[in-house]
Parts: sequence; C-alpha cells; structure tokens
Amino acid sequence: MAYHAGRTAEDQVVERYRRGGFQVAARRWRGPGGEIDLILRRAGRLTFVEVKAAETHALAAERLSARQAARIAASASAFLAGEPAGQDSEMTFEVALVDRGGRIEIVENAFMA
Repeated sequence: MAYHAGRTAEDQVVERYRRGGFQVAARRWRGPGGEIDLILRRAGRLTFVEVKAAETHALAAERLSARQAARIAASASAFLAGEPAGQDSEMTFEVALVDRGGRIEIVENAFMA
C-alpha cells in the first residue's frame, strides 16, 4: 500500500514540475548513496527532488533526515559525473511534500545549511 501511495505522490509531483517547464531526466535513479526520486532539467539546470508523502506537509517534512539528505547528495554527485559540466553543473536540491489531499508544497534549496 505504501509503495503505491509513494508512486502516486511521485506522479503528481512530476506533473507539477512538467507544467513548470521541467523535463524528467531520471526517476528513481540509484547511485552509491541511494535512490533519488526525481532528477529534472530546465534551462540548463538540474533539480534533484526527494518526494515525501504523509497526512500533512509537516509530517512529510519530518520524514527527511539529515543522513538521508547526505546520501542523496552523494548520489547526485555520482549523477553529475556523467554531465558535460560535471560537478560544476548548475543544480538545486528540492523536497516535494505531498499531503493526504494531494496538495504539493515544494521546498527549494532544501539541503542548504
């Protein structure tokens, strides 16, 4: 059940980003640090997105630990190795929070500080 709810949340998030002009570079990309839910491109910038779903946005946000953020960053570094600009690629990390009603809140620059 949780798997299907997660997939549904990811599908909703993908559609939101597509409406904003993003293209999907990868879904559920697995690197040495673990899985990255979505990797998106727009105007030469990569956006790495972790999707978290729960009853509320606050509960969803609590599900992202500092350790998981570090693992995602490590996998993003591996993904960047295949990009023309490598580690110098323009990028951002975001978290997409999805509540029980399907409402989406995007946290930009989520891994800063």
